[in-house]
Amino acid sequence: MNRDESDDQILRQWTRRLSQALQILDLEVDNNLVLNVADEAAHAVSPMAAPITTFVVGYAAGFAAAQLALASQTAIVRAADVVIAVCRQPATESPDEGGWVNTAQ
Repeated sequence: MNRDESDDQILRQWTRRLSQALQILDLEVDNNLVLNVADEAAHAVSPMAAPITTFVVGYAAGFAAAQLALASQTAIVRAADVVIAVCRQPATESPDEGGWVNTAQ
């Protein structure tokens, strides 16, 4: 995904605006990480999977931060790492017999 400096500035302003509107004033969004997750999902599944995947990462990170008292950035990175790993597995590969071992938030 090719982006220039103006794209980065627009994304930073947009995420700051969203964070303020949602009253998440201490949130620092790693736009590159979010875009990487979206790109991985789009290539692994379909372009329509990108927004849904980033939503699920955000939900999982929020849940982990609330339940496990993780720093929000740590929770986001953990969730993103799991999703990227899943995206890079063959679609025919299924969860371990006991589920996705060691991927729970």
